[in-house]
Amino acid sequence: MQDILQRIAVCIERGKASLKSLYPPDMKGQEGVAELTEKALKKGISAQEVLNKGLIFGMHSIGEKFSRGDVFIPDLLIAAQAMNAAMELLRPRFESGEIHHKGTFIIGTVSGDLHDIGKNIVKIVMEGAGWEVIDLGTDTSTESFIKAIKNSPGALVGMSALLTTTMLNMEKSVRDIHVKYPYIKVIIGGAPITENFRKDIGADLYFPDPNKLVEYLKAGN
Repeated sequence: MQDILQRIAVCIERGKASLKSLYPPDMKGQEGVAELTEKALKKGISAQEVLNKGLIFGMHSIGEKFSRGDVFIPDLLIAAQAMNAAMELLRPRFESGEIHHKGTFIIGTVSGDLHDIGKNIVKIVMEGAGWEVIDLGTDTSTESFIKAIKNSPGALVGMSALLTTTMLNMEKSVRDIHVKYPYIKVIIGGAPITENFRKDIGADLYFPDPNKLVEYLKAGN
């Protein structure tokens, strides 16, 4: 059992989605995460174990390498494609209640900002850690954040900004969310964001990279 879960984790980390995948070249002709996930489920391994000990383990590994600068954005995106191949097989198990998400994470790039690479990386890492992610996209208004919170009470909220000119919009969104939902944690990030800025605008948390956010949440915070 452990062997197939380890192979799933390796396929996620290396970005081997299926038998037909040409990438990575040294794994050409080998089974990918799709085939291995299907085999694991047929062997009677629970979907929760496949998720936790296979998929999440692999995403955690590639996430750590990304944090250290050992791999880059394309590597993370390829790993995400492999993750998606497995999630297609597991999605019915989520819907049936067999698998439980760790929680809900609402994310969007703030109003006026059309950049989404950073947001998408956070989304990939959070999904890989077992969270349900509600992606509001780019140029997300304060009202859109508040509507999403209303529909998912108790969710965490993540905001991204790449432009210094849109950081002021982040401040407004954080303030308005806390007025309406003072118990909601708002997490901010993006290239120009700093811990001092977080304190200035009253956001709850700031992380320079998504893996540190996952580690924080794993610790039960």
